[in-house]
Amino acid sequence: MDFLLDFLPVVIYVLLIIVLIIGIVLAIKCLIALDKVEKVVDNVNEKVRALDGLFHIIDTTTDKIVLVTDKVVEGITSVVANLFSSKKKSKKEISKKDE
Repeated sequence: MDFLLDFLPVVIYVLLIIVLIIGIVLAIKCLIALDKVEKVVDNVNEKVRALDGLFHIIDTTTDKIVLVTDKVVEGITSVVANLFSSKKKSKKEISKKDE
């Protein structure tokens, strides 16, 4: 029994030391991995910044195209609306003339 009381704490301390060393090694590997990830993210950010000008040009161009198409659709809609409204007015005028 005395042997277990002397031997068991030594085993526990050795296991705790091993777990502590494994934890330190894993923490160091995680820091190295995070450094690599940070370098990759910085590289991607640089490439995205290089393409920002292109995206801005595309955005401006699409905005202008949408503006032009909206004006064309608005014009066509007004012409069609005038055609239909003039037909209705002419039918009303014809019916008023008959009276």
